[in-house]
Amino acid sequence: MVVVAITTAALIIVLSVFNGLGNLLHSLNNSFDPEIKIEASEGKSFHATPQLLSKVQKTDGVAVVTEVIEDYAYARYSGGNHEANQVITIKGVSENFIDQNRIPKENIVEGKLRLHVGKVPYALVGQGVQNSLSITTHDSQFPLQLYYINSLKPGTIDVSQLYSHQNILPGGVFSIVSTVDENYVIVPLSFTQDLLNYGDKRTSLEIKTKSGSDILQVQENLKKTLGKNFTVLNGEEQHSDIYRILKMEKLFAFLALSILLAIGSINTFFSLMMLAIDKKKDISVLAAMGADQKIIRNIFLAEGGLISFIGAFIGLLLGGALCWVQQHFGLISMGMQSAVADGYPVKMSILDFISTLSVIVLITLLISIRPATMAVRYSSVNNL
Repeated sequence: MVVVAITTAALIIVLSVFNGLGNLLHSLNNSFDPEIKIEASEGKSFHATPQLLSKVQKTDGVAVVTEVIEDYAYARYSGGNHEANQVITIKGVSENFIDQNRIPKENIVEGKLRLHVGKVPYALVGQGVQNSLSITTHDSQFPLQLYYINSLKPGTIDVSQLYSHQNILPGGVFSIVSTVDENYVIVPLSFTQDLLNYGDKRTSLEIKTKSGSDILQVQENLKKTLGKNFTVLNGEEQHSDIYRILKMEKLFAFLALSILLAIGSINTFFSLMMLAIDKKKDISVLAAMGADQKIIRNIFLAEGGLISFIGAFIGLLLGGALCWVQQHFGLISMGMQSAVADGYPVKMSILDFISTLSVIVLITLLISIRPATMAVRYSSVNNL
């Protein structure tokens, strides 16, 4: 019972941690990623014609359509006596990006949440980029310099055409998650059009749905509207590789601990085998009193069930209690100062409890069949 209880509790805890990590990833990604993202099925960009934008905007459930140009660029910042540079991801967005509330005001750690002040464009810089380049938003004398390598035809010898260059003032610094903070610089769409020479081309359209709308239904509506030339991704599909790996890790952890549970149940198997041998006389007495083979078999199956299910019940309670304590008090920390959460994230799921109990039922049946069969054989031999 102790072995089954401990293994069951460990199984519930590990599965709950994987659920918590998945939930944490969802919350972090959803704070920056759009609810729905539209990309070209082939190629890096597509022409965002007024007809296309109107068609997307009129789709049932769509509230805001943000045009996006995203690419790599080279950033340089000279402030006073220092100069630093870094390759960054530049993200040009239309003005309604602010309306999507993708960067809450509480995530602005310096400056203001703005892309324009009158006709003056401003950049929103990730905190990691700020630290790397030593950017300040308080001094307008030092703009952020952005360079983009142009695609040129073979034979071009004019060095000035190799790259384009634009300056922009840092208006605010945001902090969301390290993968975003260390790479992204968000600028107005018009600024990116000039720097990257994209014209009416866009790399994606980012969608905010109407309040109360079913995101999956809106996604299907957009797929029907746009056809096969575009890929329409929901929040999880935008990071499908990460979530697929997390699900695989959870599956393998479940299988590994299930095997450990099966190994631990070998003790129960041998206990039942010894019980069957030890109770030969009792089995013969029961058989003489009229107990048939079915009754004797059920006695040993019930014995195995009692051992496993009592241990499993204790383990489920223990695992659930530990997860509840971790959920509300965060007793076990991540052990990193830069961690996005103080304690290990956990999230209990009723499906994990059901699947764990199902595995225990299966293992109990498998380990009890042989001792029960032996007991039935003893009853038959004694009757003869």
